[in-house]
Amino acid sequence: MNLINQVKEELKKHIINKNLNRPKIILPESQDDRILEAASILSEEELIEIIILGSEPKIKQRAKEKNLKLDKIKIVDPEFDVYKQEYVKTYYELRKHKGINLEEASKKVSDYSTFSVMMVHTGRADGMVAGATWPTANTIRPALEIIKTKPDMPIASSYFIMETMTKKYLFADCAFIKNPDFEELAYIALETAKSAELLNLKPKIALLSFSTKGSGGDDESIKKIRKATKLFKSKRPDIMIEGEIQLDTAIVPEVNKLKCPECEVKGDANTLIFPDLNSGNIGYKLVQRFANVKATGPIIQGLKKPVNDLSRGCSVEDIINVTYITALEAIKQ
Repeated sequence: MNLINQVKEELKKHIINKNLNRPKIILPESQDDRILEAASILSEEELIEIIILGSEPKIKQRAKEKNLKLDKIKIVDPEFDVYKQEYVKTYYELRKHKGINLEEASKKVSDYSTFSVMMVHTGRADGMVAGATWPTANTIRPALEIIKTKPDMPIASSYFIMETMTKKYLFADCAFIKNPDFEELAYIALETAKSAELLNLKPKIALLSFSTKGSGGDDESIKKIRKATKLFKSKRPDIMIEGEIQLDTAIVPEVNKLKCPECEVKGDANTLIFPDLNSGNIGYKLVQRFANVKATGPIIQGLKKPVNDLSRGCSVEDIINVTYITALEAIKQ
């Protein structure tokens, strides 16, 4: 079973067994036809309550032109929403220490991204998926300002789900933290382990390097990975982790036997932590393009409530997949 079907089954199980309401997820960019099509498909599957933002007459007219059903979707127009002034006051209270005034707060809340994050923050939505029409910063900045990171997690990071025909991997961080120090690298690994568990994947973690257990010498980049591994183990001794370790040693059992027979992961790592953003971003794209491996993400991790970013080149399928993962995060958090 592929990952998204597994996520759907998890959602069904949680909603039915625990008698929960369907998670409410906002897709704010209603001006984009891909968002409207994804919203229509998601609403018909009835596992998620979809909210979109914008002028209801304009949205319904566009849906009619595209032959899309939106009758099960909640449409909120930020310009006339009864809660807008509440959001303005809340945003002002959250950001006044930065010198913002009420007029500036009102202007910020009029932005669809900030408005959506305020809906999540106040509990009128459970999560948000955006970024099909605007840069990553437009999604992430208000999320960090308003929702903030979890109490035990000083940074937000990201991961990609990489699916081969036989196995699922998590790659992190491939989108956020440019050059993590050893503590940040450990926190990326810790949060990615939780993300693997969320997806019912038992994490077997490899902190990747050009070196395996000293084979590449003793420079600062290797020392960083060793210190991160040690910090991780002190916080989650129950999880299998190896670092520093080369990619082939981490994922190929035969190579592992030759290079590092004492390594815990035994060439079966499924959660790959890259030492910096250069290697992470290049790595996932190489695998995606050359090996034709399905990539889903980036999925943001470390926030108190789920907000996820889309690529501006995303497909309807990408939007649907990220929305399902966001809904699962919302229920399990």
